[in-house]
Amino acid sequence: MSIVGVRTAPRSGARPEPTIAYSRLVRVYVPATLAMLQQLVADRLLHARNGTAFALTPALREAYAEGDEEELAEVALHDAALASLRLLAGEATSELPPRRAVVVAEVAGATARPDLDDSVVRLWGPICYDDVIALYVDNADAEQAVAQAIEAVDAADLGDEDAEFVVGDAQDHDLAWYAPQELPFLLELL
Repeated sequence: MSIVGVRTAPRSGARPEPTIAYSRLVRVYVPATLAMLQQLVADRLLHARNGTAFALTPALREAYAEGDEEELAEVALHDAALASLRLLAGEATSELPPRRAVVVAEVAGATARPDLDDSVVRLWGPICYDDVIALYVDNADAEQAVAQAIEAVDAADLGDEDAEFVVGDAQDHDLAWYAPQELPFLLELL
């Protein structure tokens, strides 16, 4: 996944930015796991963990000196894929293969949370299956790298350079794009 743009350093001593609530539809990137996708198909609803998702927010736009809308959306997708890895690390042992997943939806209820990170938003409620516009899921060839990254993600978050390298290897795998109507068939094939 290539990311173009230069992220600028945070302003030192800057006060936290005010929380921004979106009154229009906003495209969000929701980190998920395969188990969450199965639940989405069964319930026709997705409950994002702690209501957390990622989006192209004003803080994200400001953090990059360069980059168009598509490139910045790729940054939000990348952030959601990393959060998916953290969700996998927090799951109990699963029969499902270790694959990152991101659900892309357009929702009316989201609040920007620049105090957490530039692309973080808090959803106001669950996402309906009908609001899903795309899904991104790892291919089978990423499973080994993702399994290793699951073990290393906490250490990487604490600054361990070797662990960061392992997580980076998993993040280097591109996620495959799926239309919402393909999700049941994808899950059947696992």
